[in-house]
Amino acid sequence: MKQIVQYVAITFLLFTTLMSCSKDEEVIPAVAVEQEVINYFKEIALGFEFSGVNITEVTRKWTKEMKIYVDGEKPDALVQELHTIIEEINMLATDGFKMSITTDKLASNYHLFLGKSADYLQEYPGDANLVASNFGIFMLTWNDDNSFYDGRMFVDTERAEVAAQKHLLREELTQSLGLAKDSDKYQESIFQSAWTTTQNYAEIDKKLIRLLYHPKMALGLNANQVETLLKTIVLE
Repeated sequence: MKQIVQYVAITFLLFTTLMSCSKDEEVIPAVAVEQEVINYFKEIALGFEFSGVNITEVTRKWTKEMKIYVDGEKPDALVQELHTIIEEINMLATDGFKMSITTDKLASNYHLFLGKSADYLQEYPGDANLVASNFGIFMLTWNDDNSFYDGRMFVDTERAEVAAQKHLLREELTQSLGLAKDSDKYQESIFQSAWTTTQNYAEIDKKLIRLLYHPKMALGLNANQVETLLKTIVLE
């Protein structure tokens, strides 16, 4: 059994046609676009940004329903945003995975706390160092087969403004799917490592979610293994 902390402070349908804005502009082959998505998947979906321990960089995801218990202040704007994010993710996943909200804390396997850091730390005092310098954190636990079975998350509603709260909610929850790294590659991506308040998925973000929660995506694959599998998936 392993546990990992990840935190931040601050359409699987790939293009199958040539892309250009006009006949005079450079045409980008579809295969190049697909390889770009594969490369980004490997950058985001293998391992974790911050761990504190040596974690094998392989694919991990939920293989059962994520049942979210919402705790803390529950601002209307964030709760509504949570419903929107869940609906989007459930539409993108095609391997049977889904997210839902439960009012039964004991029946949940993911604890989402929205509120002040002091209130969150009453339940999780061990996270004090992380919360001191971060407006959002998440933590995941997985089995030996690299399947997540438990997690928790915090979004600070005191230090972060509303736009930032919505961004953190989407980013941390999406990273809790197993897309746990950041990148400076795409400014519009929810995984952008620089501070942004992006509140929507970029098209490439949607593709990554579709790929990880595709029926053929396996657990425990390293970079070489997952590239081979991704190529067979995108060719479909």
